[in-house]
Amino acid sequence: MTSTALSSEAEPSTPPSPPRRVPLRARFLPADPSPWWLAWLGASLVALFAGALRLFNLGQPERIYFDETYYAKDAYGLWRYGYEHETREEPIEADDLLNSGSQDIFAGGGDFIVHPPVGKWMIALGDWVWSLFPFGATMTPEGWRFAAALAGTVSVLILVRLATRMTRSLLLGCTAGLIMALDGLHFTLSRIAMVDIFLTLWILAGFTCLVIDRDRTRERLVRLSEAGADLAAVGWLGMRWWRLAAGLCFGLAIGTKWSALFFVAAFGLLTVAWDYGARTSAGQVRPFWRWLGTDAVPAFLQTVVVAGVVYLVSWSGWLFTRGGYNRDYADGMLPDVVPGFLHAPVEALWSLWDYHRRMMGFHTELTSDHSYISAPWEWLVMRTPVMFHYNGEAVGCGTGDCVTSVVSIGTPVIWWVSLLALVVMFAWWVTFRDWRAGAVLLAVAAGWLPWFAYPDRPMFLFYALPLLPFLVLAIVLALGLVMGAGDDSPRFAPYLRAGGGIVYGVVLLLIVACFAYFYPVLAAYPIEESVWRERLWFDVWIYGNDAS
Repeated sequence: MTSTALSSEAEPSTPPSPPRRVPLRARFLPADPSPWWLAWLGASLVALFAGALRLFNLGQPERIYFDETYYAKDAYGLWRYGYEHETREEPIEADDLLNSGSQDIFAGGGDFIVHPPVGKWMIALGDWVWSLFPFGATMTPEGWRFAAALAGTVSVLILVRLATRMTRSLLLGCTAGLIMALDGLHFTLSRIAMVDIFLTLWILAGFTCLVIDRDRTRERLVRLSEAGADLAAVGWLGMRWWRLAAGLCFGLAIGTKWSALFFVAAFGLLTVAWDYGARTSAGQVRPFWRWLGTDAVPAFLQTVVVAGVVYLVSWSGWLFTRGGYNRDYADGMLPDVVPGFLHAPVEALWSLWDYHRRMMGFHTELTSDHSYISAPWEWLVMRTPVMFHYNGEAVGCGTGDCVTSVVSIGTPVIWWVSLLALVVMFAWWVTFRDWRAGAVLLAVAAGWLPWFAYPDRPMFLFYALPLLPFLVLAIVLALGLVMGAGDDSPRFAPYLRAGGGIVYGVVLLLIVACFAYFYPVLAAYPIEESVWRERLWFDVWIYGNDAS
């Protein structure tokens, strides 16, 4: 199933006569119609648009809000001490001190935290970078949100490049970036000092590295074939630098939130499955042992082991200081037979292990009656968004009844259309075994289905953010199929392609209009209360589970 809008690696629908095998280059390396500079220009323009949206009025609300109360202060503690530090509660709470411009927020010692430090290090680094600007300062709302805005922008750039590579269409690649730029969930989480946007960035970056590695591996097989090598006997395919980069990204993702482990497990299986498919497509018969020794085992080292090392390094601030929570747990617990020079590092790692045991206990025993708790089945339909911020006494809309809010909800058109797109991907994969449809389905399953195993744990809609890039890929892949319909029916092709173009235009216009409609309730923009309520269509979008 090929088209100018969405090329594939399948053989031509009308085989040449007499029948012959399509050359490896034609099957492995479909042509990219866009020059490299144009592809990068398109990606950069879409990313700049996304960045402008996220940076505009980044300081609103002008106070710490929702879970910034944890992450912004933890980030500042990491920057100052190397570990998360307890903050003041009396006589003035730390939030009030930050809102008044004071940075004297710390008291006591190390604080118990339940998420690894990478996301908070990124918040701290963004705050430092912001302070370097002539108009910037340390620990301001713009400062502690700057890294999130930057991460959201970079994730859009990566998605454009990934979608362009997967579809071989610059139009569809830029469309993917534009869709994610206009998603309300991605938008709100790119403007708050929380770590979910960093989790999404590193998962997307790691997956992109694996897709590039897939292409590079096939390029090597093509070069070997054209050089006259016997592909049936080819073993090691050289150093897989992009897969190594994927391991680095996955380590940073796990170091942001442990839920990245689900993606790492799925993508680790996916990359070796791609290797096996490449070998069989190249003509190798029963390549299991060759694949196991030269592809699968190195893949484990390059992804899982590298990710583990990166994760451990991310705790350096806690390991190489002495004041962190539980840091001295194992002090003096080693027997005298252990050489003295090993005591410090072993005790530190033992203490870290116990710390992780406590963190896991928190996650497994957590209970809450929060109004905006959302079960996984609710995420894709946007049933229960989270009210990050609400101010019913705002000014600036021209009347006395002004409201500002930050409702963290995905753009409904995007998420609802993605449900149909996932059905299309499943049908496409079952019918043609297209690798792109399979990869998208696996990624969505990895980020969504494991949460059903924890029915009693409080969960929220923003846990679904890492799914978004793959839902967007499903949408653009489905649009590519629609726009390329009719290739095998020359008589009706112009009409079918015109219809596909209409579908593409309607979907894109609906997404743009929907985001614009919801923008005031996403960005703390002051509007009349009656207008605000009109935009929140259901009571559950306002009151959460209290609406029932």
